Amino acid sequence: MPITVEKTALDEVLLIKPSRFEDHRGTYVETYNIDDYESNGIRVKFLRDDISTSGKNVLRGIHYDNKTWKLIQCMHGKIFFVVVDMRSESPQYLKWVSFDLNDKNRYQVLVPPGFGNGHLVLSESCIFHYKMSEYYDPANERGVKWDDVSLGITWPVSEPILSEKDSKTNYI
Repeated sequence: MPITVEKTALDEVLLIKPSRFEDHRGTYVETYNIDDYESNGIRVKFLRDDISTSGKNVLRGIHYDNKTWKLIQCMHGKIFFVVVDMRSESPQYLKWVSFDLNDKNRYQVLVPPGFGNGHLVLSESCIFHYKMSEYYDPANERGVKWDDVSLGITWPVSEPILSEKDSKTNYI
């Protein structure tokens, strides 16, 4: 089942639309096939798969490092997903793009190193899945506060539920 890959407003950030098969029994989606990704020029070696679960109005992020590729997907529920170019030398520095990811469209977003990402849960709950090209290294983790005025992100909620770390100032 082939994938469709689309460029986005941010260079290097890709929107990936897996093929779906649906009948009276339900839906089938192949979420990853290395041949499909490589034939579309995506040659990232993923080392880890992680899952997080969250409830409505939980906002996670904006987190990044300068080494890790991430392939993001919402497995259950609906999220507002944001990607920010955090590369200070980039002409798109601090520009952002958002996506509606959910368990109906099954869209994925490929997030390159140096790009921050965060998500807000819009449904009652969500299961957030991400493949990563590097092992977690807290010494390399960076972040920017979800409502940092230099980003100007228009989140669809004004008072999200945050972790202690995400409610603090930037740790760039």
